[in-house]
Amino acid sequence: MTEKIECLGKEFNSDEERREYFRNELRNKLPELKRIEGFPVGDDEDIIALSDPPYYTVCPNPWINNFISEWETEKESIQKRKKDFIINQPYASDVSEGKNNSIYKTHSYHTKVPHPAIMRYIMHYTQPGDLVLDGFSGTGMTGVAAAFLEKSSDVFKDDIGGINGHRHAILIDLSTAAGFISYNYNTPSDGYELVKYSEELLCKIEKELSWMYETNHSNGKKGKINFTVLSEVFVCSNCANEFTYWNNGYSYELDLHFEDITCPHCNVKSNKRSLERAWETYFDPELENTLKIIKHVPVQINYSFGGKRFIKEPDDFDIELYNRTKEFKYPDIKPLDLIPKGDKTGEPLRIGYTNIHHLFTRRNFVFISAYLNALFQEKHSYWRNVMFLITGIIPRASLMHKFKKGQTTGTTSGTLYIPSLIYEYNVSKMIRERVRYTKQLYLQIKLKGNIVSCQSATDLKNINSNSLDYIFTDPPFGANLMYSELNLIWESFLKVLTSNKKEAIENRSQNKSTLDYQELMTSCFIEFHRVLKPNKWMTVEFSNTSAAVWNGIQTSLQKAGFVIANVAGLDKKQGSFNAVNNATSVKQDLVISCYKPSSEFENKFASLQGDFAIWDFVSEHLHHLPIHTLIESNTTAIIERSPKILFDRLITFYLMRGLPIPIDARDFQEGLKQKFIERDGMYFTAEQVAEYDEKKAKAPGFVQLSLIVTNESDAIEWLKDRLRKKSEKYQDIMPDFRIATQSLRKGDTLPELQDILNESFIQDADGKWRTPNPNEAKDREALRNKALLKDFSVYMAEINKPKAKKLKEVRVEALRAGFKNCWEQKDFKTIVELGDKIPQNILLEDEQLLMYYDIAKDRI
Repeated sequence: MTEKIECLGKEFNSDEERREYFRNELRNKLPELKRIEGFPVGDDEDIIALSDPPYYTVCPNPWINNFISEWETEKESIQKRKKDFIINQPYASDVSEGKNNSIYKTHSYHTKVPHPAIMRYIMHYTQPGDLVLDGFSGTGMTGVAAAFLEKSSDVFKDDIGGINGHRHAILIDLSTAAGFISYNYNTPSDGYELVKYSEELLCKIEKELSWMYETNHSNGKKGKINFTVLSEVFVCSNCANEFTYWNNGYSYELDLHFEDITCPHCNVKSNKRSLERAWETYFDPELENTLKIIKHVPVQINYSFGGKRFIKEPDDFDIELYNRTKEFKYPDIKPLDLIPKGDKTGEPLRIGYTNIHHLFTRRNFVFISAYLNALFQEKHSYWRNVMFLITGIIPRASLMHKFKKGQTTGTTSGTLYIPSLIYEYNVSKMIRERVRYTKQLYLQIKLKGNIVSCQSATDLKNINSNSLDYIFTDPPFGANLMYSELNLIWESFLKVLTSNKKEAIENRSQNKSTLDYQELMTSCFIEFHRVLKPNKWMTVEFSNTSAAVWNGIQTSLQKAGFVIANVAGLDKKQGSFNAVNNATSVKQDLVISCYKPSSEFENKFASLQGDFAIWDFVSEHLHHLPIHTLIESNTTAIIERSPKILFDRLITFYLMRGLPIPIDARDFQEGLKQKFIERDGMYFTAEQVAEYDEKKAKAPGFVQLSLIVTNESDAIEWLKDRLRKKSEKYQDIMPDFRIATQSLRKGDTLPELQDILNESFIQDADGKWRTPNPNEAKDREALRNKALLKDFSVYMAEINKPKAKKLKEVRVEALRAGFKNCWEQKDFKTIVELGDKIPQNILLEDEQLLMYYDIAKDRI
């Protein structure tokens, strides 16, 4: 007797019956779902056919809240759960997880975080049965990590202190390709049955089309081609004769590419970039028209015969076969989607490739299409799994697969680039190799229940507020990757394309600037903040070296209501964290830990007045910061506990709520000294300092953060740190100061050292400079602020002149003081007007200026 299947309170006799029921439900819900941002581009029936509802929908998933309700009820029966589970500190331990595991390698995608790394974060922030969201889920590694905690050993337990056990994941991505890959990574299947079915299908297609990959062995019998090397053809600018890159621009023996190429016909030497490509006329059997495309020719064949491998130069039979397959007509070939104009599609369009099928050699495209046609017609229960493994080979089966002697290197990441030397790999061999990877995946994926939804993270109206326990996400960052353009090579085969209207990227073709990207990310983080439960955490992995993008992310997070508790640099090679204290020092991946304040704190803060609210925020925030961190067995400074960063967090917290700044930096630092305990330039609560002292005693070596000076504020901090240790004369300070200030941002004017010393420090009778005492500092600060506002008024006068141009150079400290003054007077218009006239890099790379500008723009 077949076991009944239960899903969302209903019983079914089989998975297919369950799918059919929920597909009909999905069909009825589509009109409503189309109102949610990110609904994909495609026919309704194609969307329904590809979906596996209610677990996976190629559109916004309408059953997420049903699952959330069911999972919340299940929590009551999980014995491992603790009722008083509260996480106060972010996870800041070293993470070193490689990518050489079978799960990671099963499918190629632009970016992936290894699931063992994510497991550590989920273990720290959640307990068994908790609900985890990834709003930019990509291939669904967050879901894999959540599921794998069910069977993971206690390897994480001592490191993290968490509890093993399955967590539920909700995986959301705008890309239909990413959603499909994610679904297959998170849905168990029978690996052996998959191998059996895919092999049966492959044998059927090979009987019909294997002739396309045949070559003559030395004895005249047929061998099977493993791969063919194709070479680009160039035209000599001197004699106009054609020659191949393979024979003249590359040495196979040395595996060396030449910068200068000598024409074999006239011996004239030319740089590759200056050479013209050879073009050929090609009749497209599908489009039924003639195209002009760049010319590639076969130059080497690797084939098998009698169980051995051989290499040969193409003979007349091989050339004739290659040309014959280019014109081979096959019924019902798809996809034929146009390649759109985009930031990363210029290369194929420039060389005559107008449609997706032009990115493949004719025989590879015919073989893939024939295989998928048979797959779609049969609609076997494993057809999505087989489609998954086919999408895994598509980039390498294309003309983008670059040749490298002795290895299959794959494609150039982040672009649709056609190399001069191409690996044309036998598709049937690629399928068999991919089946082995996919089989290993399904032998490991055992737990079902993670939910996949294709939609924009800017609009999560299908998820209830305050319903999720943790968020881990690795969002797109600025102009790093143009996902919708790059994913077209997969999505065309899936028949459903990404709607890129709300794609959170910088893209000239979509008219999306850095500020547009920031606004989209703010919308996403606002939704994440809404659906996350109070007093819970979000981890954001950040992968961009641009200070402007980094500041945009920080602003977006804080504008959404999150409070940043820790920013650590993740060295993927060394697997170690290093504290980050400056936007322009971002040269590696970062892990940003932030939290949603508890409802109790928000209510208490709203009821408090004056100083009470200030120090209540600081106390609450200190309880969410790491207490002690190590680098190579040495205690290291925690930048978030420094007075400067604590004050920045306070300012941001008030600005985000539209409140005036209640205290200046000097009074804030004095208050810190009175109300909290200082250690090594960091501040702790009374309870925390005991733990810090105890742990530091076991690791007494101390690593102080190095300060990179990029602006006037950093320069003052550099001087304070130096002059606290001992008073010094101007001539002793100047040489080191000149070296320290070599990384200033373009457009930011730094006053002379003498002027900075006069404004902020005290000179004694011996001519030595020292840091001022509290009373002196207050007077100095007042005088300095007056001078800064005077400079600010000069900028305002400049931009108010008739036909005023943008300012080329500004003093950032004057802008900060002026923006703060305008904010207090609710003069938001002036902030925006001047913000539009200063160098854009200054605005985007300075956290304070960007914060004032961004909120002021909203106010008006």
